Amino acid sequence: MRLVWLVTLVFAVFVVSFVAANLAPVSVGLWPLDTRLEVPLAVAALAVAAVFYLLGAIVTWASVIGARRRARKLAAAVEVLQAEVATLKDKLRQAEAAKTAAQSSTAVALAR
Repeated sequence: MRLVWLVTLVFAVFVVSFVAANLAPVSVGLWPLDTRLEVPLAVAALAVAAVFYLLGAIVTWASVIGARRRARKLAAAVEVLQAEVATLKDKLRQAEAAKTAAQSSTAVALAR
């Protein structure tokens, strides 16, 4: 956990130094639109990074949907199988108890 905080701190220092070093205004425009904006270079770069971060997060989330669905189905199957194992263990204990009782009654009958 401390490593995560250390990496986050180093990254935050890098971002702050990047923003402080890149305050020069740049003209930003999108191709289909004819408007242009004057923003600091750091804001433009961080905005592009944020957009692609969100796109990556969406793609990752979408790719995991199938795995989560399979995991839920497998978890349900595990619960059913655990219940079946518990039932079979109870039946086994009952059968062993009946066998022990039958052997003890046979031993008592033979001893007479």
